[in-house]
Amino acid sequence: MSSPRAFDAIIIGAGQAGPSLAGRLTAAGQTVALIERKDFGGTCVNTGCMPTKTLVASAYAAHLARRAADYGVVLDGPVGVDMQRVKDRQQTVVHNARGNVEKWLRGMPGMTVIQGHARFESADTVRVGDDLLTAPQIFLNVGGRANVPDMPGVEDIPYLTNVGMMQLDTLPEHLVIVGGSYIGLEFAQMFRRFGSQVTVVEMGPRLIGREDPEVSDAIREILEAEGITVRLNAECISFSTCPEGYCVHVTCEAGAPRVTGSHVLLAVGRKPNTDDLDLDKAGIETDKRGYIVVNDQLRTSAPGVWAMGDCNGKGAFTHTAYNDFEIIAANLLDDDPRKVSDRISCYGLFVDPPLGRVGMTEAEARATGRPLLIGQRPMTRVGRAVEKGETQGFMKVVVDAETKAILGAAILGLNGDEAIHGMIDLMYAKAPYTVISRAVHIHPTVSELIPTMLQEMKPV
Repeated sequence: MSSPRAFDAIIIGAGQAGPSLAGRLTAAGQTVALIERKDFGGTCVNTGCMPTKTLVASAYAAHLARRAADYGVVLDGPVGVDMQRVKDRQQTVVHNARGNVEKWLRGMPGMTVIQGHARFESADTVRVGDDLLTAPQIFLNVGGRANVPDMPGVEDIPYLTNVGMMQLDTLPEHLVIVGGSYIGLEFAQMFRRFGSQVTVVEMGPRLIGREDPEVSDAIREILEAEGITVRLNAECISFSTCPEGYCVHVTCEAGAPRVTGSHVLLAVGRKPNTDDLDLDKAGIETDKRGYIVVNDQLRTSAPGVWAMGDCNGKGAFTHTAYNDFEIIAANLLDDDPRKVSDRISCYGLFVDPPLGRVGMTEAEARATGRPLLIGQRPMTRVGRAVEKGETQGFMKVVVDAETKAILGAAILGLNGDEAIHGMIDLMYAKAPYTVISRAVHIHPTVSELIPTMLQEMKPV
């Protein structure tokens, strides 16, 4: 057997963190081997953010076209959707992004790109097929995949996950989505707008259970207004093949005991891609769900090994994965002791209108026992939303009454995913809410009503 090929660093996985770290390391003069078993770009580029938001854009165009008369625009006939063209557009975006990532990596000086399945031989040695690679520093960016729970009958039907949804080029007659959280709701709305009948089956008492009830209720009302059926409190979910298609059996407080669809999407969470890397040979600890245990600077239990992105359980988003890269690069290359605990939780739900979220919910803030100020404003009182005819939703902020620090905020409404960043930036600046409440924003925008909302807060 030949001796291992030696590098300064090995990166396993070409998701959001790996390629950027490779760029910093090679620019610092290090030799780097990057190993990718399948598609460059990871979940975000291939089966997550980019393809789904491309589909969301197509669905929004169809929805707006159907509302053309509301804006005084006359169409000659009914709005149609060509799913093959929708898919082709989505695939073009994906292929371009994937190709750009691979081209960037292969063009880095000092970089060796290897395609294959990496497994640890020890804490500093990795096997890819017949090749052995060794390095004093190894970085894991292996991502995650859809979780498929062991529900009765699930293997008896051809269920879809987010990966399979990307391959559809025909319109499902009736899409049944199991899981009423972020991924499921985005697919629900987009396929309803494409023309499918859609039913969402959720085990919990409300959609997206981590949000405040008023946010969950508002999103449910938005979806139901578009003709999406929502089945809550579903218990003992099981599956079977029926003459009419595929049956999802539920026990609910109300409604029929089963939902029959032409397609079934499982959107019930994610799991890390850590079960086939032989992590035990490297002494890398995982938790009971398979996530790699890391410290505040993303080091694993094995010396010289770090874990970035979805596989470390510290965040399930592209932006948190990229921040993981920034933390590692800052510590290793910049003498800057950045850490995960500096990060403020923020994310979006990209239904239409979108939800932008940062920090605590009202329920979480109340649980701390501190005195609070709460501000809220419906989008019907936001001029920009009225002018565009998109007035669903509201904005809300929770403030510590004593320190005047913003604890959390939610903007469900037109441009909510963009407007929330003023709140995020203020929280990172550790500045009091009065900084924004006295700011002069551009008119007419959604953001201009944030200072007004802050001026009108009430104690709770």
